[in-house]
Amino acid sequence: MAKQIPDLEATVRTGTGKGAARQARREGLVPGIVYGGSEDPLPINLPFNELLKKLKAGRFLSTLWNLKVDGYDDVRVICRNVQRDVVKDLPTHLDLMRLHRNTRISLFIHVEFTNEEEAPGLKKGGVLTVVRPEVELNVLAGEIPEQIVVDLTGREVGDVIHISDVDLPKGVKPTVDRDFVIANISAPSSLRSADEEEETEEVAVDEVEATEMKSEE
Repeated sequence: MAKQIPDLEATVRTGTGKGAARQARREGLVPGIVYGGSEDPLPINLPFNELLKKLKAGRFLSTLWNLKVDGYDDVRVICRNVQRDVVKDLPTHLDLMRLHRNTRISLFIHVEFTNEEEAPGLKKGGVLTVVRPEVELNVLAGEIPEQIVVDLTGREVGDVIHISDVDLPKGVKPTVDRDFVIANISAPSSLRSADEEEETEEVAVDEVEATEMKSEE
């Protein structure tokens, strides 16, 4: 199932250059440019408040957007640069690149865990600790997975789940070139406490024995 691509709404910017850009900012807009593909660059304006919300939400540069501009067909884009005011750190301009369906891009994809009821470790009171709720993957713009699935069937306490344990969709590759950890099943707190108490007792016995041996010497 393809991931729902969020909309990014804009209007065509009449005029180019610094003068038109300054006028857009005075009107509460952020100027930008759309380039790439087989079409000419398109100057646009985006509502400042809406853009700021999306920037604050995070992952703006690694999100695939469905750009909607009046008078033009919707197009998939990814942001390549956001210029900011050096003092206020607010957006002043952005560059968007058009993408074809067969263009490869890197995006963060949600990780979904299934069959928890089939995991013996969780039935025993173990705790699923999620290290990476999202994973950055290299995917085709036209075949973005909604999520990747981690099957917990048969997982025991102490099991560590790596990216190599996940069946990724065809053509999808992690951007990190190592077998990183996604999650693990740790022992229940009661069992950890019991183990810690046992270790403490063993240390205490060792210290007593060492003291007695010194006394005998």
